[in-house]
Amino acid sequence: MTQHFDLAIIGSGSGNSLVTPDFDDKRVAVIEGGTFGGTCLNVGCIPTKVFVYAADMARDVREAGRYGVDATLDGVRWADVRDRVFGRIDPISEGGRRWRADGPNTTALLGHARFTGDRTLTVDLADGGQQTLTADQVVVAAGAHPVVPEVVTESGVPFHTSDTIMRIDALPERLAILGGGFIAAEMAHVFASFGVHVTVVARSSTLLRHLDTDIAQRFTDLAREQWDVRTGATVARVEPGSGGAGVRLHLDSSAVVDADLLLVATGRRPSTADLGVEAGGLRLLDDGRIEVDEHGRTSAPGVWALGDVSAPYQLKHVANAEARTIAHNLVHPDDLRRLPLEHVPSGVFSHPQIATVGLTEAECIDQGRAHVTKVQAYGDTAYGWAMEDTTSVCKLVADPTTGLLLGAHLMGPQATTLIQPLVQGMAFGTPVRDLARGQYWIHPALAEVVENALLGLELDAPA
Repeated sequence: MTQHFDLAIIGSGSGNSLVTPDFDDKRVAVIEGGTFGGTCLNVGCIPTKVFVYAADMARDVREAGRYGVDATLDGVRWADVRDRVFGRIDPISEGGRRWRADGPNTTALLGHARFTGDRTLTVDLADGGQQTLTADQVVVAAGAHPVVPEVVTESGVPFHTSDTIMRIDALPERLAILGGGFIAAEMAHVFASFGVHVTVVARSSTLLRHLDTDIAQRFTDLAREQWDVRTGATVARVEPGSGGAGVRLHLDSSAVVDADLLLVATGRRPSTADLGVEAGGLRLLDDGRIEVDEHGRTSAPGVWALGDVSAPYQLKHVANAEARTIAHNLVHPDDLRRLPLEHVPSGVFSHPQIATVGLTEAECIDQGRAHVTKVQAYGDTAYGWAMEDTTSVCKLVADPTTGLLLGAHLMGPQATTLIQPLVQGMAFGTPVRDLARGQYWIHPALAEVVENALLGLELDAPA
């Protein structure tokens, strides 16, 4: 029997927050084909950062001697770290599922949904059944999933992705990571800090190649000091390791990488392949994302999309911001708000930590845009001296005529926190000199790195 709803939401991550008080007297279906709560809660931002924090602690102990503090790391209790993470996350996920299943106006459907007509969905339920439903409005917030190259899948060799690696039972002695992006950088830091020999295999000449070129090169140089980094490398063949245990990667350079576990971190793809987009009247972009307009509307009337399934950024804070916008638009058709996709910052919680927002220097050059840059070393500030820092930097890109900040790129401790006043300055259009001198900067806090970088930008207009 077909059920009808006022609103149907595909995905229980940021899409779950669409059930606002505006729908208290409406019927809402929340459909989830994976683990309730979405990527960030279960396999993404939140659990990875708990592991990263433990990894930071382990590394701090190992490096304490440089500050005159003698300390030794007795060991890492992997199972305790893992259980601390999921002992908190799993009950939150289950509680969210129960709330939607038992809520007064919501129905939780656990299974894979696909469009079979105009605002018509068929859900293949996890218990083997099937449910067809229609809705006045549908929001697609199905997220993304890991991409695994055929050279791995066709080998038949067991492997992990970011969806599974954090739940393993014990630390391996050797871990091979295929990929050079955000996930690879964070997981390499976690496992290496816990004493695992990590080999990173990346096709590009640097890790984190989408970042500012200077930052990416600096990070790659530091990564080589911590991990076995193979850049410009392609995996030609994957096979079981010696005696059938572990894995062996044959690279196109004839080099061989042996490991006990393989983590595939070659990116994530919008989960649209089996969504029935044609039947639902939705159009896809070349990269697999659902096409939406500036308000979040798809090409199908009454159907919206948000988050990783449609956004140009696979970031939780973007999905949350889009969800807030679409929650308004669902109930205010005559007062639509635009998706907030300007000045989007991102962070890489590796070692060192990285934060970035806006244009890179290379992008300014490609666009023929006038710009000036300033690279400020952490070590040239008082707190940087205290940290004995010799590698961390804050790189700013600004328009020399208007004095507006075009981009900010930080690499070093607390980068994801230090970048916030720069994000604020860009979002509110505050000129560089006003940002630097229109407020106090606590001395000798690490924020002076940002202050000095702002003051170091050589603008056209006189001070």
